[in-house]
Amino acid sequence: MRSRSNASLFWPILFVVVLVDVITKAVAERLLLPRGLPHEVIGNTLRFTLVYNPGAAFGLNLGPQSRWIFAGLTLVALVILGRLYRGTRLGHTTRTVALALVCAGALGNLFDRVRSFFGVVDFIDVGLGDARWPTFNVADMAVSVGAALLAWVLWQEDREARNDEALALAAPSVSPAVVASVSPPASESVDVA
Repeated sequence: MRSRSNASLFWPILFVVVLVDVITKAVAERLLLPRGLPHEVIGNTLRFTLVYNPGAAFGLNLGPQSRWIFAGLTLVALVILGRLYRGTRLGHTTRTVALALVCAGALGNLFDRVRSFFGVVDFIDVGLGDARWPTFNVADMAVSVGAALLAWVLWQEDREARNDEALALAAPSVSPAVVASVSPPASESVDVA
């Protein structure tokens, strides 16, 4: 069941992450020209380099229709994430934060796929020398952190469910007749003094 406390955490996180993602991408497109030219921030370890990714994570590309295929897959993922959010119990902070981060990152990159033929704006470039991680953005960080956190939460929930199931199977079955014969009748009072 969705609650005000989950919504009061979910929506601000989603809004702030999407806003930061959109702003940083706009700044990158304006200041990091020409495209593909590294701008050192912390030596060669952290650079800002404007690139466009028409595909998905790690440059996965499915041809000229990649942007629309991945936009459709993102919408499907958002529906699934919405169902997970609606199923989140009241006050489950970790799961709520994880879902907000993944949804925000998915929306940030979806906006890029819809608005630009070039694809998703990436600009954060980390590595050592020629050994570089694929260039990414704020939305990618949100998806990565949120997905890892969500995987951990779902694993914990599954483990708890299996433990509860094992306890239920191990507990001796007690018939209502046995409980009635052990319990004092409602008319009798029990003095515990």
